[in-house]
Amino acid sequence: MFPTAPAAVSADEQRLQELGYTQELARSLSGFSNFAVSFSIVSILSGCLTLYGFGMATGGPALITWGWPLVGLMTLCVGLAMAEICSAFPTAGGLYFWAAKLARHNAPAASWFTGWCNFLGQVAVTASVDYGAATFTNALLDLRWGFAATAPHTVAIFAVILLLHGLLNSFGVRLVALFNTVSVWWHLVGVLVIVVALAVVPHHHASVGFVFGHFANTTGFHSSFYVALLGLLLAQYTLTGYDASAHMTEETQEAARSGPRGIVNSILVSLVAGWVLLFGLTFAIQDYAGELASSTGVPPAQIFLDALGSSGAEALLLIVIGAQFFCGMASVTANSRMVYAFSRDGALPGSQLWHRIDPRTQTPTNAIWLSTAGAFLFGLPALWNSTAFAAVTSVSVIGLYLSYVIPVFLRLRQGEDFERGPWHLGRWSRPIGLIAVGWTGLITVLFMLPTTSPIKAGNFNYTSVAITAVLGFAGIWWLASARHWFTGPRVQQDTESHQPITDRKGADQ
Repeated sequence: MFPTAPAAVSADEQRLQELGYTQELARSLSGFSNFAVSFSIVSILSGCLTLYGFGMATGGPALITWGWPLVGLMTLCVGLAMAEICSAFPTAGGLYFWAAKLARHNAPAASWFTGWCNFLGQVAVTASVDYGAATFTNALLDLRWGFAATAPHTVAIFAVILLLHGLLNSFGVRLVALFNTVSVWWHLVGVLVIVVALAVVPHHHASVGFVFGHFANTTGFHSSFYVALLGLLLAQYTLTGYDASAHMTEETQEAARSGPRGIVNSILVSLVAGWVLLFGLTFAIQDYAGELASSTGVPPAQIFLDALGSSGAEALLLIVIGAQFFCGMASVTANSRMVYAFSRDGALPGSQLWHRIDPRTQTPTNAIWLSTAGAFLFGLPALWNSTAFAAVTSVSVIGLYLSYVIPVFLRLRQGEDFERGPWHLGRWSRPIGLIAVGWTGLITVLFMLPTTSPIKAGNFNYTSVAITAVLGFAGIWWLASARHWFTGPRVQQDTESHQPITDRKGADQ
């Protein structure tokens, strides 16, 4: 018997080994599939339309029209800064792994709190996306069969959607990749169909002056500037979740380039297509007050109905619901990979359970179900609090952007010591990074503030409560226990040499 030659190790697997991990997940995603995951989670047909009613109340058409490109440019700076780091460290852990590698001091603490912020944001995104899909589904059922758009009905639909997403994700990454590929074209063609229908069919359209200049405020606050800042949440919530490309790098070919491109391209394509969608919807407004106070609880559904009639409205709602379903599907995928990676390093309660890989599908099935269960718990307060959904969207934005900005800030402190990957920003790293840090600081404070006046228990913004509860738990656990044993991402041992795998010393240029 002759000894069998060892299987060739790809460049992606070699880089993963240099970072301290062996290949466990199926590396079958192309660069386009990686982009498709992030683009599906950003989901302009989900974010733009889910919070469109919020935008109508907090600034109206003027803020919807001008806030989108402003937030888009700021978001692009955040994405570019993240993409550069992703190229250097293409692992499923993503942000919390980056924080551990970039921190000059207290790296375990930086990694711990970055991971918990990301976990919080990921679960909240899944909850907000699928709850948004439930509200639109309930609106369609109400229009078609009179299934009233009540909170219990919406929460029940929400539970069913989460269950479907958990099941579909459990079948393996190839099915997920197929769904995400379909999702890209569904979104792009869907936006085209919606905009063309709203441009051609209605006999009346809003004026250019209305779309670009009308300011609306139904919040109860008297400061137009404050209300305008609140209105930025529509765009910022939509342009969130593109870190999925980083979490999928261990399943992506040519990850050091495909991951960064997935992050940046998902933002750019969403920025252009989303602005077109918002123009189409805003020009089609027929009765501003009536559509804002729609009995379905979904102003875009009422805009469709007033502009196109019941049949046309139902057709467009099906397009939107399909896009939201794809978005939630991708969100559960990215969420579960983050849970898998964070548990691989022992940072979640019950980590041994959440880190298990299904040998048949090579997917972290337990992590998938933890993600869906956590999202359901986040959505439950909608049963008794009218502003709970807006709070969940704010939690998703703040949680994710805090996890985005910590590694960016640490990379700025590294300066020229940062070892770049093959995709980098060159001399633009520092100015773009500074903009990203400043913008994240602004929105973190902004989206914790009250959204309606007078402030009562039923309309209080519970964002600060949710963030304090989760990060408070993480902080207490850190001080009481984790600081003694959590050393950051755990590198695995080379099974042949039993020697620790070291970081690479040279950078690809």
